[in-house]
Amino acid sequence: MKPVPPATSLRRAPVQRRSAERLTRILDACADLLDEVGYDALSTRAVALRADVPIGSVYRFFGNKRQMADALAQRNLERYTVRVTERLEETGDAGWRAAVDAVLDEYLAMKRTAPGFSLVDFGNQIPVGTRHAEPNHRVADRLTDLLSGYLDRAPDEDLRRVFLVAVETADTLVHLAFRVTPEGDEKIIEETRQMLRAYLARVLD
Repeated sequence: MKPVPPATSLRRAPVQRRSAERLTRILDACADLLDEVGYDALSTRAVALRADVPIGSVYRFFGNKRQMADALAQRNLERYTVRVTERLEETGDAGWRAAVDAVLDEYLAMKRTAPGFSLVDFGNQIPVGTRHAEPNHRVADRLTDLLSGYLDRAPDEDLRRVFLVAVETADTLVHLAFRVTPEGDEKIIEETRQMLRAYLARVLD
């Protein structure tokens, strides 16, 4: 099970600072509109208007709204990685359970606060890429690479498979929690936490 490379959605990567700032405004507008109108009603023209950029600027980066949503999902994953990394630095040598709590807690925090995340998150609900580059594979590979150093474990195929199962399981249960209540049912979230700990204990203890 090899690491899955990240999908690339940009037609052209920004080079200048002004171009990078314009791309940020476009993705911010996309995220806000996803919360307001949903994916089906989302349009590149509406994003351009909200971002206050010419429509040509949107098409310079993206061919359609699906590519834009995929880029937003990739940005979410990058921001999530940064947040988890910062939490791991704070936990120090608290052990793998604290690390798993950090992974879950930061995902829940983004689920509750990040614009557009409830629809796009890391690409799970708007299919992106090929069947060989599914979003949960990208998340699991990123977490394996991130946590293997913290856990002093080799990021081999066995560890990647274990984290993939953990990510798939947590993803399903967290979505259930947010279907039960808008802010995420705390009892289901706690069941998810305990299930992850029990499953990972046989490998990480």
